[in-house]
Amino acid sequence: MKTKNYKSNFKELVDFLLSINLFLVIFFAVYFLFSVLMQMNSIYIFINIFQKIWNPLIVPLITILIVSSLLNGIISWFRRQVPDSEEDI
Repeated sequence: MKTKNYKSNFKELVDFLLSINLFLVIFFAVYFLFSVLMQMNSIYIFINIFQKIWNPLIVPLITILIVSSLLNGIISWFRRQVPDSEEDI
């Protein structure tokens, strides 16, 4: 019984972290659009900040989002292909 509790807590924690990751990616996408608009108005500070945080922060966030989406799809496909042993009991 405790194993399911730990699995449930772990899944909830991973879901929470991935939700934060999603909202951070959305935030940085909006910030990028804002910085491009500011660059069109000859204000370059926002695009410069974005360029400095691109590799160390934004690329890993996008990578985690894409990998988690792919893993979610693969795991759900695998669960549909292999019947759960608890359903047979």
